Amino acid sequence: MALTDALNQDLKSAMKEHDKVSLNVIRAIKTALTNAKIASGHDLSEDEERSVLATELKQRKDSLEQFEAGNREDLAEEIKAEIPVVEKYLPAQLDEDAVAKLVDEAIASVGATSPKQFGLVMKALMPKVKGQADGALVSSIVKAKLNA
Repeated sequence: MALTDALNQDLKSAMKEHDKVSLNVIRAIKTALTNAKIASGHDLSEDEERSVLATELKQRKDSLEQFEAGNREDLAEEIKAEIPVVEKYLPAQLDEDAVAKLVDEAIASVGATSPKQFGLVMKALMPKVKGQADGALVSSIVKAKLNA
């Protein structure tokens, strides 16, 4: 089922169940997808849709950090409820071990031996993990392995 079909179906369900959190998140995702479609001038590919979803998830995680740092537990709780709704539409996230294995493969494939080759490794690695792993996690693992 296409992402837009799934979103429309879930939007109807959220309306029937009076699930305000899901309703707001799904509407936000649909708006972000529409804006990305207009900006690109063509229908979005699956990779582009995943990229938009990853951006939505990252925005919420960043907001959560800010709210917790500012002792705004009321807003943090709202964001905590929204994050699983966004994650529902993304592919399963890779764990640290899986990312570390992909990092090792990327380092071997580009022949990286020093931290100066960080960019080469990231360039080879990011297309493989896009939408499946947080960029900050990938970056930290690559840095750790190149510095070792």
